[in-house]
Amino acid sequence: MISFKSLHQEEEPLLLGNVWNVQSAKVYEKSGYKALATSSSAVAVSLGYEDGEQMSFDEYFYIIKRIKESVSIPLSVDLEGGYGRTNEIIVSHITKLLEIGVVGINLEDSYVSDGVRQLLNRDVFFEKLKDILILLKERRSEVFINVRTDPFLLEKENALEETLERIELFEKLHVDGIFVPCMTHEKDIKSVVSATSLPVNVMCLPDLPDFETLKALGVKRITSGAFLNRHIYHELETISNKITNNKSFKALFI
Repeated sequence: MISFKSLHQEEEPLLLGNVWNVQSAKVYEKSGYKALATSSSAVAVSLGYEDGEQMSFDEYFYIIKRIKESVSIPLSVDLEGGYGRTNEIIVSHITKLLEIGVVGINLEDSYVSDGVRQLLNRDVFFEKLKDILILLKERRSEVFINVRTDPFLLEKENALEETLERIELFEKLHVDGIFVPCMTHEKDIKSVVSATSLPVNVMCLPDLPDFETLKALGVKRITSGAFLNRHIYHELETISNKITNNKSFKALFI
């Protein structure tokens, strides 16, 4: 089987199936996806939490472990900020994931405080990431570290410039990939891809270009975040309303 890292260097962008439970993972695998990644937001909502590390790592790990044991394709984990107050705890979480066969993680440079997402100071995040990589030591080669940077997601006025400055720092640490959620304009995508040799990951939004355009722009990884989860439960709400309004299950079988 081709390595997870190598999947980011193929001609076609890697389309990852974002999962939140075993059922969703099995659907993606059956559909021919080459790899999966958890959506921490979707997992959190499925457990009754808000996004932003509100669920415990142990709760999250149970779901991850069940997914990993149920599929045969590579699994990456959205680890948000690491689910730990210290870098040592974060590294212990990463090690625990590696021990069950997880091949990649996402670490992000924003955090949620009192329900509001904020961008971590770039130098503070750089030092945090640097320390985590040092603590990983010999296990570093076992994990694809995809760094998520959130100036576009947080709609910063200078989002492109801030993103490029952060990527320059991340490159110094030899991370494996860059994830820029909510970047959708072709000009911005081209600027980011041109500024780094690292594979760039974008996320679905209504105005994200189609896959062929993203391929032409040099994007190497495409994800859907929690949007498939939201779509499915919107459909569940729609069909539930039809059942109650029509006092019949017929809508289920049309």
